[in-house]
Amino acid sequence: MRATGTFTVEAFVPAELKPDPAVSTGLPVGAATMEKHFEGEVAGRSATLFTAAFDQATGVGTYVAMESFEGSLCGRAGAFNFAHSATTSGSDRTAEFFTIVPASGTGELTGVSGGGATAVDADGTHRIWFDCELEAGR
Repeated sequence: MRATGTFTVEAFVPAELKPDPAVSTGLPVGAATMEKHFEGEVAGRSATLFTAAFDQATGVGTYVAMESFEGSLCGRAGAFNFAHSATTSGSDRTAEFFTIVPASGTGELTGVSGGGATAVDADGTHRIWFDCELEAGR
């Protein structure tokens, strides 16, 4: 099944975490925590651990994120983890990865599996969708 929604980033907090040992590369590496709120068939909130090698001035880089989602997919309530990453050269998204972490579901989302994606519309709207399977009877 496909569950779609939109989301807003409610908080983006850079972390003091730095790679150790320090390695000098062409792009700075950083970490942050994020809080997102979701509406639609994907409704709820998430806590995100976010890492990136990114140049703010040019928009070039790659991010990797692990999210802990709490809410509902198509009316089924629970929580689960999902991971995603993408690379950008400033105006595109490539090398995208998105997966629901196996065995991470709780409540009516126990056994959830699959993948999905995120996109940002030209007007700045952030979209998310999950192509997932749910256990029967939940």
